[in-house]
Parts: sequence; C-alpha cells; structure tokens
Amino acid sequence: MNTNIKTLFSCLIFIFGSQIGKAQTPKLIWEINKIDLGTILEEQGPVTAEFKFTHTQDSIFVIEKVYTDCGCTTVDFTQDSLKVGEKGSVIVSLDPSSAAGFFSRMIVVKGNLAGTSDTLFIEGTAIPYPQNPELEYPKKQQGVGFRLDKVNMGDVFTNEPKIKEIEFYNFSKKTLNSKQFQYKGPEHIQLSMEYDSVRSNERGILKLAYYGDKKNDLGFFEDQFQFSFRDGEEISLEIIANIFEYFPPFSREELGSVANLSISPVEIDLKEIPANEILNKTVSLTNKGKEILEIRKVQGNCNCLTLSLPKTQINPGETVELQITFDPKGRKGIDQRNIYIFSNDPLNPVQSLILKSRVK
Repeated sequence: MNTNIKTLFSCLIFIFGSQIGKAQTPKLIWEINKIDLGTILEEQGPVTAEFKFTHTQDSIFVIEKVYTDCGCTTVDFTQDSLKVGEKGSVIVSLDPSSAAGFFSRMIVVKGNLAGTSDTLFIEGTAIPYPQNPELEYPKKQQGVGFRLDKVNMGDVFTNEPKIKEIEFYNFSKKTLNSKQFQYKGPEHIQLSMEYDSVRSNERGILKLAYYGDKKNDLGFFEDQFQFSFRDGEEISLEIIANIFEYFPPFSREELGSVANLSISPVEIDLKEIPANEILNKTVSLTNKGKEILEIRKVQGNCNCLTLSLPKTQINPGETVELQITFDPKGRKGIDQRNIYIFSNDPLNPVQSLILKSRVK
C-alpha cells in the first residue's frame, strides 16, 4: 500500500472515530467485532469472515461505504434499508496469497446516520505454499508429512482447553477425506480435521484441543495420540504439556485470607558426595495464610528422587516436613535436581526448590 493510501485511510479512521466519540449510544450492536481466522493455507484459496449486527435506532439505516486497509480484502454487505431491530451483515474475504505470517486487517463500516462508523478486525496466520515440501514437512507417516513429530502445547490451564493447529502435507496420491478421519487417543486430547478434503500435494490442518481438567493431574506430561485418514494407516504423534491449575482473580481485600505456602530452605547444597551414598534431607512447608493449604502434588525432575509428605492438608500456621531422598547412583560431576510443589496458594500455585551436589 503506498503512502497516500495509508494517509487517506488514517484520516478516515480519525474522522469516523471522532464521530463515534461524540455518539451517546451505539447505533449498531455487533455480535463480534474481531474474528480470528486461525491458520490459512495459500492453496485453499480465499477465506471469509461474516460480521453480523442489529440496528437499534428508530431512523432508517443504510450502510453507505465499507473501507479496508488492504487490497487483499474484499467486502460484501447488506444493501437494504434497515428499520429498528432488523439485522444485517458485512462479509469480508481475504486472499491468503497476498500475506505471509501473522496479519491483522482493519475494516471500517460507515452508515448514513451520525455516529454509525464502526471498526472491525480480522486476524490470523497465512502460510505460503512450500517451495520444497520434502524439506519443510520431513516427518512422514503413511504418506503424510509434518514439520515435527512432537506437538508442544506449552502451558495448559484447567479452566479451558488450549487449542493448537497442526499443518500436514499430503504426499500420497490419494485425497484425504474428513469423513474417513478417525482419532484414537486419550480423552483429554481431542483432534479433528479442518477441511472436508485435502488433495494430493496439498496441505491440511488438524485442530487439537488439550483439556487440562480432563487430564486430572498437574505438572509436565508427555503423551501419544494416534489417528488415521484411511483404515489401517495409523499415524502416531507425541505431545508435551505443562498443566497448571487455574485460580480466578480475587480482590486485594481477599489477599490476607487465602492459603499461603512458604518453603524453607528453597535451595539445598549437598556439596561433594559419593555416587554410592543415598542422602536424606528435609524441607519445611509452612502455611502462612488463613485458609487450609492443600498440597496438590510434589514432583521431582528425576527418578533418583523419592519425595514424601506426612499430610497434604496444612492448617493455618502449621508446618510439615517434606522428606527428600536422593540416590546419586550413576551420576558424576555437578548435578542439580528440581522439585516442584503444586498447591492451592493462588498467588504462587507452583513453587520449586533446588537440590545441588557434586557427585564424585
């Protein structure tokens, strides 16, 4: 887009935005003003987003003009005159061949009534067709290529599923159909095919939803899930995730009444130790809050650690001792072990302590 067009569009936004600021009540009620189109593959062609609205004023309303900030978008909109309570829509079409990577596009809807100038947005990630599919999708199974054979979900919370889109390339000579797609995996992972069909030498999208609450556990996990596009041609991928309990926001006044975990010490230095000697240490866990502290889980990052607690519910003001047993067998040199404690302390639901040593 050249500088003159950008300047003109900025002026339009400023003028229309000023009108909106002066308006006392909205003339149009939009169901949504931003749509995430997700991952868009170039070979799938233009994608559309529909924005629906309701006219709320007594006067007749007509959309006079819709402005876009990019030639890659085209619009279609309700042409009829609308009375109070009637509905209309604006349909935006985006050509993915004109974008690469993340994009955000602005659409301004100008009506005949004062103050009816609204701003809409579409966003997503456009991925150009690969110049070398063999290089970009090297992990092949059953004629289907993936960028990686492991899906990293990052942090997943228990209040809502985390969604991730997985690209794949159809190296086979057959069309892959969603009606034949079958998922075989754990309940806390759900997988679906986004397009009805993916032809040979085209790409598709798998939509993965990870439900932290259905995992019914906390911490770091590795899982496997299987699926197939055709009977007898099973594909297996790995998935990793860190699951954390979600705590809703609370007021400053509630801060002093919640559970509060204090760990002492947070670092233990065993200094130089022999590899054939098992060591035992204790760490104090104190509830400095005013509610019962619940220890959800204690997890070490190594099978060489054995961890035990006499109880998992700690009363206000109470201290319990975490017993740590470390077996350095098979280790040599500088060693560091991490221990993670999950609790219902909403300010610090996951705390860690370090066990250091030099194994000789």
